[in-house]
Amino acid sequence: MKVTRSKRLYIVANRLPVTITTHKEEAEIAQSSGGLVTAVNSYLQHAGNEFSDFFWVGVPGCNSATWKEVSHKIHQATFTYIPVHIADADYEKYYNGFSNSVIWPLFHYFPSYAEYSMDEYSHYIKVNQQFAEILYRNCSAGDTIWIHDYHLLPLAQMMRELVPEITIGIFLHIPFPSFEIFRLLPRKWQEGILKGMLGADLIGFHTIDYASHFLQSIQMVLGIDNDRNVIRNNDRLIKVDVFPISIDYALFNNSYNDEKVIALRNVLLDQEKERKIIFSVDRLDYTKGVQNRLRAYEYFLKENPQYHNKVVFIIVVVPSRDTIPKYVERKKLIDEMISRINSHIGNIHWQPVIYQYNTLEFHEMMALYTSCHLALITPLRDGMNLVSKEFIASRKDKKGVLIISEMAGAARELSEALMINPNDTMEMAEQIKAGLEMEEAEQYERITSMQKRLENYDVQTWASDFMLGLNNIKQRQQTFQEIFLDEYSKRNLMDCYRSAHKRLLFLDYDGTLVSFNSSPENAVPGAELIDLLTRLATQPQNDLFIISGRSSTWLDKHFGSLPLNLIAEHGARCKWKNDFWLTEVQTHSEWKERILTIMDRFVRRCPHTFIEEKEFSIVWHYRNAHSEQGKLRASELICELNEHIHNRHLQVMQGDKIIEVRNRGIDKGTAIKKVLSKDHYDFIFAVGDDKTDEDMFKMLVNKKNCFTIKVGPNASYAQYNVLKPQMVVSLLQGFSHLPVLPAIS
Repeated sequence: MKVTRSKRLYIVANRLPVTITTHKEEAEIAQSSGGLVTAVNSYLQHAGNEFSDFFWVGVPGCNSATWKEVSHKIHQATFTYIPVHIADADYEKYYNGFSNSVIWPLFHYFPSYAEYSMDEYSHYIKVNQQFAEILYRNCSAGDTIWIHDYHLLPLAQMMRELVPEITIGIFLHIPFPSFEIFRLLPRKWQEGILKGMLGADLIGFHTIDYASHFLQSIQMVLGIDNDRNVIRNNDRLIKVDVFPISIDYALFNNSYNDEKVIALRNVLLDQEKERKIIFSVDRLDYTKGVQNRLRAYEYFLKENPQYHNKVVFIIVVVPSRDTIPKYVERKKLIDEMISRINSHIGNIHWQPVIYQYNTLEFHEMMALYTSCHLALITPLRDGMNLVSKEFIASRKDKKGVLIISEMAGAARELSEALMINPNDTMEMAEQIKAGLEMEEAEQYERITSMQKRLENYDVQTWASDFMLGLNNIKQRQQTFQEIFLDEYSKRNLMDCYRSAHKRLLFLDYDGTLVSFNSSPENAVPGAELIDLLTRLATQPQNDLFIISGRSSTWLDKHFGSLPLNLIAEHGARCKWKNDFWLTEVQTHSEWKERILTIMDRFVRRCPHTFIEEKEFSIVWHYRNAHSEQGKLRASELICELNEHIHNRHLQVMQGDKIIEVRNRGIDKGTAIKKVLSKDHYDFIFAVGDDKTDEDMFKMLVNKKNCFTIKVGPNASYAQYNVLKPQMVVSLLQGFSHLPVLPAIS
């Protein structure tokens, strides 16, 4: 596959945004609407010249012959549509099977509804491979692929293997469940989904909860840690971030004054006269909580007879996935419940529930949004729920009340709405009463606040924000790479060292100056290393720092008599040569007892592990443990520690076969920033081997006359790699043998 200079964007989703119908044996094609279509179209209108061409890849909803017949009728120049033709039998097992009978119920916390089938999982993988094959035929390394939703979770890794340099983003439009739910999947399926998603450069979720669940799952299943939501996998950086999808705010807000909307709104208000209108609209789905909503409304009417004949609940259920048994069953239960409420509570003059099982035209939806007194949006679990945002945006009159489930992703943004637990019938009924009786001044205040939030982060901002995040992580990847120090670079390093007048050297210790030892206490510096460091430290142009995770006591014991500077515990303490130790940050240690108790339990559960207690941190070492058992226990320990330190000023760090808990705000990057602020240097050299050294390397990126080296074969923010500590020592020996320039007075 050739690399092209043009930069093209491929939107990849389960379906193409078109609807194909057959009328009198003639196929017709029409544009589909929906949140994703609106979002992408809005983004592309503002994307300028960032991309040369736009493509949408998906299943067309018809066979190849019909597609050929109707595709020429498309009157839309924004996208070039690329159809993925899937055999009906394969699509059934991929879509209604694994996607909607396993992932959908499980990710929405309905584990008992999941129907595990190896055959359906195989077809899920097969269809994703067909998507990959179509993309491979059309895209090049310079292009960008934006994958959407749960149907295509393995696709990113498939494309990464086919076109390694391509840019890939993936956005999940549904929740990502907690690990306790996710782990119900068979182990190989867990790994397949997570590894598939890690093929992307940027992985987006609606809320921080979903992102956190994903990060915990990759830690527990794959043993992969993250640093501030950046994952390092196969020497590639992957960003996990939050992008709450929004709506076209202006479209909904301005539609309040649309003539069709006004006319239908007036009809509705005249029809119901003095009755207050409650409204809800949902797809037919067990996650939407329609039965609980009806149950709460029924309870409200029984407890508040004064509202009989003074309120009406207009509920619209949009047909969806009618062929799946759970959905057919749900429809039957809803029908029966509405019939019971109307017959038991209503009368010949008043029908408490007006029910429609059908789709709504846009102007009909807007009329209902803008005429109702209360919108009742109470899903049992929902990735976002755009209906709630549409309702708020539509209320140009600043009237109306939103009751929203705390289980909807939108609840985080719409915090001024009346919040309910969708399983609490009594609470929902109480909030219905509170909403119907809310003063207009309070309605105005609440809706105004929510509208400002939605206007500031509309759907175009959401799409632009995601693409900006994708560009940012690609830029970070370019500085995070594996480049071994060759002879030319080594000569350049030596020349810069020789000609410099003021040099700064940062040297990590374990794994950098000496090889790792099964017992850290035995990894002591030999006489030759002490002599080398002394020679370098006594050169008048040099400021030399040993910067380590070791304790100040240990560093003082072995290096305290040398004319160099010491930084202990990743920056918690610092000792300038011939001076006293200084504590660099405000710390507290009352947390240690509980952390020691947790780690001690893991020492008992995992043989050959041990705890090292320092002044400002506690470390669990598992280098000597059985590899697989150590990896498993490390994942479990990280999860337990992260849960314990929540809302405490602590952080959990994973190093090379260690788990460390320390006060937040302590790292090598912060430490060297303080050193750099004290003087000016025309040569900087920093070397380290561990994840903790990446903070140091990141701080030094783009510094002039700066050389950073990572010990080991892994990608890094450092400029160069060397394989072993002996190679670092060899470089330092080279420094020490260079002629010394006279110091500048």
